[in-house]
Amino acid sequence: MSAAPDDLTPMERARVAPEEGYALNRSNWDGRAQVHAASAHYDLEGWVADPTRVGAVVRRDLQILAPHLPEALRDGGDGIPRLDGLDVCHLQCHLGTDTLGLARRGATCTGVDLSPESLRVARDLATRAGADIRYVEANVLDAAAAVGATFDHVHTSIGTICWLQDLATWGRQVAALLRPGGTFLLRDSHPMLNVMGDTDAGTMTPAYAYFPLPVGESFTYVDGTTYTDGDVAPITQPRNVEWSHSLSEILGSLLDAGLRLEHVGEHQDLPWPAHPSMTQEGEDWVLPEPWRSQVPVALSVVARRPER
Repeated sequence: MSAAPDDLTPMERARVAPEEGYALNRSNWDGRAQVHAASAHYDLEGWVADPTRVGAVVRRDLQILAPHLPEALRDGGDGIPRLDGLDVCHLQCHLGTDTLGLARRGATCTGVDLSPESLRVARDLATRAGADIRYVEANVLDAAAAVGATFDHVHTSIGTICWLQDLATWGRQVAALLRPGGTFLLRDSHPMLNVMGDTDAGTMTPAYAYFPLPVGESFTYVDGTTYTDGDVAPITQPRNVEWSHSLSEILGSLLDAGLRLEHVGEHQDLPWPAHPSMTQEGEDWVLPEPWRSQVPVALSVVARRPER
């Protein structure tokens, strides 16, 4: 689940239908987009000024993906794999900074997001950065029909699937977007971390459901700030709706869609402080010991659509 400041009311389990939740989240992320675009956290001007920037998230993602890429792409000469010649679909792309990072590694990119305001910012960023990126507004659960194309690689990272209720449909959408032999990468917060209460830096105690909630139920909370500099620019629609997913549900949704798992990783670092006790080490955030050795904070998955 999402990180929370000290004064945030913890998430509550409530009856919110998926379509209502998606509408609330779309409005919420439209408001976040305006704040994020102006933030030092996203540093859009820095992305425009530095044509070599790919970002820490993409760099780590591609290092995980590297063994599953064609051998000629695995070492770009700078420690980051290349994506030359690959068509890539980036799901839940938000402002498009990571999409731009993927494009700068040689990919032909299509970004998909629910929020039209996020995509407005993403298109402007791509234009100013001189990148030819297609952006499509769609719920990821309708992505295949909305995009109308297939890809060599589908990318989802990071902080994404908590905003989706139906992972079975998600898995089928990923499979439908992939060409035979194509790869899929997911990196996200670990389901075990998502169970933990996230409003108290002094505790690491289960507070939320690990297993999927019944259809029609969700976790919801109101937060007028965001994870960048929302304190000075409140979010106009502050309600968020999230859903819990177990490790078996995540992996099973991909297997049931016909994909073959090639990698499952559990990690001790995230690119954002998902729990208030986390501290920064370099570009990443980690839990203090002994929790660091006890609770995985990130999950990575690489899957492939079989050739036949």
